[in-house]
Amino acid sequence: MAILLGLYTLGSITSIIVFVLLVYVSYKPVKKYVQTWREMMPVPGMEGAFPIIGNALQFKSNAGDFFNQIVEGTNENRHRPLVKIWLGPIPFLVLYHAETIEPVLSSSRHLDKSYPYRFLQPWLGTGLLTSTGDKWRRRRKMLTPSFHFSILADFLEVMNEQSEILVQKMQDHVGGEPFNCFSYITLCALDIICETAMGKKVYAQSNADSEYVQSVYKMSDLITRRQRSPWWWPDWIYNALGEGNEQAKRLKILQSFTANVIKEKAAKKTAVSDKESDHRPRKRRAFLDMLMKLADDAGANLGLEDIQEEVDTFMFEGHDTTAASMNWALHLIGSHPDVQKKVQTELQEVLGPAGHRVGVEELKRLSYLECVIKESLRLFPAVPLFARRICNDCHIRGFKIPEGVNAVIIPYALHRDPRFFPQPEEFRPERFLPENSTGRHPYAYIPFSAGFRNCIGQRFAMMEEKVVLSSVLRHFDVEACQSREELQPIGDLILRPEQGIWIRLHKRAV
Repeated sequence: MAILLGLYTLGSITSIIVFVLLVYVSYKPVKKYVQTWREMMPVPGMEGAFPIIGNALQFKSNAGDFFNQIVEGTNENRHRPLVKIWLGPIPFLVLYHAETIEPVLSSSRHLDKSYPYRFLQPWLGTGLLTSTGDKWRRRRKMLTPSFHFSILADFLEVMNEQSEILVQKMQDHVGGEPFNCFSYITLCALDIICETAMGKKVYAQSNADSEYVQSVYKMSDLITRRQRSPWWWPDWIYNALGEGNEQAKRLKILQSFTANVIKEKAAKKTAVSDKESDHRPRKRRAFLDMLMKLADDAGANLGLEDIQEEVDTFMFEGHDTTAASMNWALHLIGSHPDVQKKVQTELQEVLGPAGHRVGVEELKRLSYLECVIKESLRLFPAVPLFARRICNDCHIRGFKIPEGVNAVIIPYALHRDPRFFPQPEEFRPERFLPENSTGRHPYAYIPFSAGFRNCIGQRFAMMEEKVVLSSVLRHFDVEACQSREELQPIGDLILRPEQGIWIRLHKRAV
């Protein structure tokens, strides 16, 4: 009896200790959660939020359905200045008006990316996209000169070459049945970014089944699925029960590839003088070559790990976004023959015969094509939503927003504000002619974000889109084979059409 009593007492003590430890560990997070919940009560919110789990159960798990919910929600709440939602215990503030977005993006305080961006770190480390604070400021300052127009012009040769390969691949479809051009454009963009970022050809357009190419696509899918599923956010759960093993496999392929390229470059730099002979043709530069020469204000160079972070970031950000933008543009151009004719007339006037490559001066003169690209990005921004962390208590439209809240900015909804874009669903490239853009709110159109943390690669993206689209439209007449309603956009990391972009090609007389 005494033994049983002793065991009972021991069990009770153990239970009390466990209970006390649980209370101790959870006290501060729960206290912070309750405090934030109370502070945000005046902010209009999505109905049906429960304590702790918030609105998580109300969101669809399917990517397309989830994005439709976001679009419908912003349409229904356009009269509201902002809306709050809770994903589990984490508060999100949804912003889709220029006046509420400006205080966040224009501030030098709210520069940190939101919590879900941490799931990119296993792949990208803390490079320019995911870093915060002083590291981000130093890195941005170091990298900005590498994106000067005069340096980016060196990449035109690669863009022209890969566009010519794309045209050759598309020739097989001229006069034939409709086909999905999405993968054609995406593989071309992947070839361009690999050669410009690393100085390495991957021949994606010729070998779409390569392990590296497939891993790029798979990692993006894994990350977006995890971001939408709060129950997979804890690493130990994701690695034990989720897709952690698949992610580890893909990461090894991607990072080994990049690391080997960097090591090869570093070895060549050590073995061969950087100074080229006057009799040798000038070598093509890649971002990687520039990264290996960069130094901060103290004269310190980037380490190999730092370089890998930025190269992987360029690879991730530099192909998917641009590929999606070009696909959406082709659909819109193919749906509006009058616009297509104007673009092709401009191309003929500026570039002449189809065999003439796009140069620096020609890029500047393709003004109507630039309007077409901008209007395509208005209707279908490559990044349909992104998020920042509110780093200090602030007020937005009279509402107090406490530190730690995640601000979700939705360009897809912002770009459809009828105050700035009348008949917002209509495709009108003329909106972006200089005389029609004067006086527009500076935060009404942000396809490349805005403020201190805007996209460093936006000039590169615009150059690539002009080169690739001009190559396609100089050789072919494009006919869209889907209505706008059939596109069914999916808002993952990148805005994609659920069933691809289906077009028919007709030979042009050039």
